[in-house]
Amino acid sequence: MSTPQQTPAASQAQAEAAIRKARGALKRYRFMAILTGVMLLILCVEMFFKYVVPVDVVVDYMGWVPFAHGWIYVVYLVTVLDLWSKMRWGFGRLTTMVFAGVVPVMSFVLEKRVHADADAKLQALEQRYAA
Repeated sequence: MSTPQQTPAASQAQAEAAIRKARGALKRYRFMAILTGVMLLILCVEMFFKYVVPVDVVVDYMGWVPFAHGWIYVVYLVTVLDLWSKMRWGFGRLTTMVFAGVVPVMSFVLEKRVHADADAKLQALEQRYAA
C-alpha cells in the first residue's frame, strides 16, 4: 500500500506546527526546572533545620515543603517527558533530566544546557524549513 506524497507546503506547515509545540514544551520545561530547583533548595534548608540544627519554629512553618516539592517534581517529570519526546533525544538525556529534579543545583545547570541544545536544534529546523 503506498501513501500519497505530501506537498512541500503541507510538510512545511507540519514542521512549523512541530517547532511551535516544541518551543512551548521548552518554555514549560524551563519554568518547571527552575521551580523544582528552588523548591529542592528550600527542602534542603528545611531538612537542615529539622535534622542538623533543630529549630522547631522553622520546622513548624516549613512542614509543607516536602509535599509541595513532591507534587512539583511530578509536574516537572511530565514536562521532562513532553520535551524529551518532542525533541527526540536519547534515553541518557531523559535519565539526566529526571535526576536533575532530585540533585540540588543540578536542575539549574542542566536547564541551561538543555535550553541551549534545544534552541539550537529548533533554530536549525526553522532555517531548514524557511528556505
